[in-house]
Order: sequence, then C-alpha cells, then structure tokens
Amino acid sequence: MRGVIILSACLLLASCSTKQSGKTMLSGLDSLLTAQFRADEPGGSVLVMKGDSTVYSRSVGLADIVTREEITPNTLFNLGSISKTFVSNGILILEEEGKLSVKDPLSIYFTEFRSREISDVVTVTHLLTHTSGLPDIRPVDENREFFITAKDYENFAPVMQAERLNFSPGERYEYSNPAFNGLALIIEKVSGVKWQQFIAERIFAAAGMTTSTITDGPHPEEGVAHAYEMVNGNWEESDYGEFPTFPAAGNGGVWSSVTELELYEKAIRQNLFLGRELKERSRSIYLPGAWADSVPPFIGYSWFIGEEQFLGEENSFGVRFVYHTGDQGGFRAFHIAIPEKDILYVGLFNRPPEDLNGLIMTGLTQLKKYNWLD
Repeated sequence: MRGVIILSACLLLASCSTKQSGKTMLSGLDSLLTAQFRADEPGGSVLVMKGDSTVYSRSVGLADIVTREEITPNTLFNLGSISKTFVSNGILILEEEGKLSVKDPLSIYFTEFRSREISDVVTVTHLLTHTSGLPDIRPVDENREFFITAKDYENFAPVMQAERLNFSPGERYEYSNPAFNGLALIIEKVSGVKWQQFIAERIFAAAGMTTSTITDGPHPEEGVAHAYEMVNGNWEESDYGEFPTFPAAGNGGVWSSVTELELYEKAIRQNLFLGRELKERSRSIYLPGAWADSVPPFIGYSWFIGEEQFLGEENSFGVRFVYHTGDQGGFRAFHIAIPEKDILYVGLFNRPPEDLNGLIMTGLTQLKKYNWLD
C-alpha cells in the first residue's frame, strides 16, 4: 500500500490549458488521457486546480465493469496511502486542542507492547514520519485469510510484539503501514469515538467533503469504484475481499473523488480544520536530531516534501512538491500540491496505469515548458 509516484503527462498538460488557449491544447490533453484508458475498461479521473479554480477535469473508463457505471469527477476511489494524511491531520487536530502531544511515547496509549523499552522511546512523531524503527512483522503471507478481514488493531498488534527495533527512533526513514493503524487507534483512545467518525466530523465536514467515506469493515456496498488488475488478459477485481490488509483503514481506508480532494486541499490551505502553525509544520521536512542516514530527511507529518528523492537532483525543477500517493489492490492515486504556485494535481485510478515512471518526467517537463513553475 505504499504510494507510487504517477505524475502523468496528460495531467500536467492540463494545467497549461489556461495559458495555452484553443482546441489544440485540449485535444492533445485528451489524446494523452484516452491513450492510457479505454471507455469500456477500468480507468481514472484527473483534476488540476490553479488558485481556487479547477482548470481541468476529465474522467475516462468504468467504475464497475459489471454494472458498466462510468467514472465521473464525483466517483469515489480508494485513496490507498493518501489516507495517511487524514489520519495525520486528525492527530494534529487533537494536539492543537491540547489533548495529546506528538512527543508522547507510545507507552501512554498502549500497554500491549512486549517491550516497554520500545514503547517508551517510540513517539507519536516517529509514527507520523516513518522514523519509528518498528518492524512490520505481520505474517500476511502466512495467514492471508486472516488479513483479508483484519482491521486496524489486528494489523498493529503483531508490531507491538516486536522484541527489538530495526534502528533507533529518528535515525532513518522506513515506510510503515502499521504505524498509521496505530495512529488511528490513538485518535480513538483520545477522542472517545471511532477514528472514522472523528475524521468525518472534523475534516470531511469542515472541507465540505459530503460524499467521502472511510472503510470500517467491509467494502462500501454502493457508490464507489471497484478496482481491477489485468490477469491473463482479463480484468480481475482486486480490492476488498481479494487484497489482504484492505480493511486496515488507518493506512489506506479513505474513499474520495478528485472533486472532493480539491476541497480537501483548499481546506488545508485555508486552515479550515487545522491552524496555520501545525499545518505548516506538517508540510515541512521533519529534522530529527539523531538522523544517521546518508539520505537527507524528506518527509513531514505523513506528507512527502520535495522531488529529489524520486527524480534525482539533476532533474530538479526548482519548486517544492508536497505530495502523497496511493497503491492498494488495483487502485492507484496521487495528490500533489505546489503550495507556492497555488497548484494541485490529483489523479485517481481503479486500475494500474501503464508506464507510470515514463510519465513522470514527461509530465514535469511539460509543466515546466508552459511556465507554470516560474
């Protein structure tokens, strides 16, 4: 469920349409999008926002190959790991209210750790920034049937039985899905309500995200896209019931549309559910004093910052990206903001697009070409 960067050329070309008027630009954009997705197969939806305005939105393909329901800008997709940003913001809302501190050790919230030496040194901040050192020792491959339905606690419980850390907290980065299952459980312990309800009331409502929802057990019965992967020439469903750990919602359980992710980004920028200070801290690189890796830090509170870690320094475009991506079952997603340029790029797909890596550089080059990064 770790996100995969999938900046598509068609998406980035869209942002240029307000400066490059005329049918030629839109025709080229639509050609790029339809080249990736056919109308009678699973597909996706992309949206570009500049300032407070949607400058491009296009959807192609089917949300459900059985019912033949078409994808629209309002279709709900599973966001995969973009869900982590909602959990992170939930934690920060509670900190802003003085109900917890990101400096708190996990021993305050969990008595189930086998080693108190671990729970006393790993903090909420370490979970938020993937720097905890907690090993992911879930036996998913050995017990796939169990993890097909296992929720947040069942996914975090094995981690609490660890006898040692992979490294001292704050020394380096190691992506952790269970860390966000643990953070979701902390929201419940502190707020006194299910974390899904807390996020809906404090973030969805504040942002006007009236149709977004969060996994709480089974796949939502209606109103959402199903995900697919190509197997031996056929589209096979790959989401709830087929993909293990899918019900572990803290790391990948939010369902939303490109339209409502636009509202989410606006709410973040306008400080509608979180004050400016913590918002800025969440979208700034966390610099632990004990950092011992040769790669410099590149993550805030769940958000990834910059572009060098996936493009290479020689391909830097001179702007700061704040982003997260999603990859769960057949779903793929990205939410990429350039706050200093008031730009947002969102893409949601219910099948893996083709040649994702090849599209990254092509798209960014086009974005630069049409002067949107100046």
